Amino acid sequence: MLSGPPVTVSLSAEQWLERFLAGSSRQRRSLLSTSQPRPETLCPLIPDRLTLLDATGDDWAAGWMIQTLLTHGNEDQRLDFQTRHPEGWLAVTSAAGLSYAPLQEALADQRFEDADRITSSMLRQLAGTAAEERGYVYYSEVPAMSGSDLESLDRLWLVYSQGRFGFTVQARLLKGCQGRWEALWPKLGWKNGGVWTRYPGSFQWSLSAPEGHMPLINQLRGVRLMDALLSHPALQQRLAA
Repeated sequence: MLSGPPVTVSLSAEQWLERFLAGSSRQRRSLLSTSQPRPETLCPLIPDRLTLLDATGDDWAAGWMIQTLLTHGNEDQRLDFQTRHPEGWLAVTSAAGLSYAPLQEALADQRFEDADRITSSMLRQLAGTAAEERGYVYYSEVPAMSGSDLESLDRLWLVYSQGRFGFTVQARLLKGCQGRWEALWPKLGWKNGGVWTRYPGSFQWSLSAPEGHMPLINQLRGVRLMDALLSHPALQQRLAA
């Protein structure tokens, strides 16, 4: 009995979106690379689907849908989303009284260089007045940082990067390198051929950047700051979850 070529089933935008939301991270990425429908057909479906997702979690499907809506939606669709979510869709908290709206807006708009600068500023604020005045954080100031704020920063980067950027991503990659920092830098795209990547022009401010590429931590003063940050109990707890 002869067998013909496999039958390709054409999915409607609604069917594709349901399959996307039900899939694992790997399955979702496969769908994005092989069978994504025209974004304009997805935009009208996105607001209702967002109401079904947990805004207190870190499911990157929501971030991808929001970025699709803001990039490809019409003016009315974008305005309606921004009116519904003036502080951003993801519900984040701050024990330090910080507003995460500017960071969430930059990430949703895929302005990753701006988002990285905002993140650096927020880390200085979490470290205290002395860090803000000097313009950078000492590693010794990290343990006292609010765990809920570091968790919020991590969640925001995860949700708006298809799970590819964030502190816990960097910590996971470091663990995969058996804690060897020199093996981590090339993986992050921060070092190439023994030479540090030049900031900001040589960094990749897009979703196509290497996994863990953002947010950036200045390594010119050594690894102690990043080691303290990735070792913070709040981030280690998220990594173990």
